[in-house]
Amino acid sequence: MNVHFTRTRAVLTAVGLMLTVAAPTAYASLDTDGASVRRGEPYVETQLFFGTARPDGGPAVTDAQFMAFVDKEVTPDFPDGLTIQTGRGQWRDASGTIEKERSYELILLYPQAQASSSDRKIEEIRRDYEKAFGQESVGRVDDRARVDF
Repeated sequence: MNVHFTRTRAVLTAVGLMLTVAAPTAYASLDTDGASVRRGEPYVETQLFFGTARPDGGPAVTDAQFMAFVDKEVTPDFPDGLTIQTGRGQWRDASGTIEKERSYELILLYPQAQASSSDRKIEEIRRDYEKAFGQESVGRVDDRARVDF
């Protein structure tokens, strides 16, 4: 019985390893006539991270204030769409204190051909938020993406 159990375990382990190695390859290339299919157009995805706690100890930025900021400062420059998610975040401020706060993540997708003009608009959004709400920084992450709507 012990020999049978050992063989079964060895066979299952081998099958699991083969599936682990083969699965990414199968999903990575959707072949049509031997060529990989690439879906979507080249886009840039920018994530902006907005904190709500004020360094001066004043009241936190409210949902209404943040949405009014988005309506006035973001939507006119990115009318095709955006995504906003709420969260909890933390970061080390200029004085070395770890701040824990409610936050917003704003996700923008725009064609790679518009990256230069979008960059200027995004930097203006960051500066405007910092100024309007007394923030030290608005985090930014950019990544390439393939997008299909």
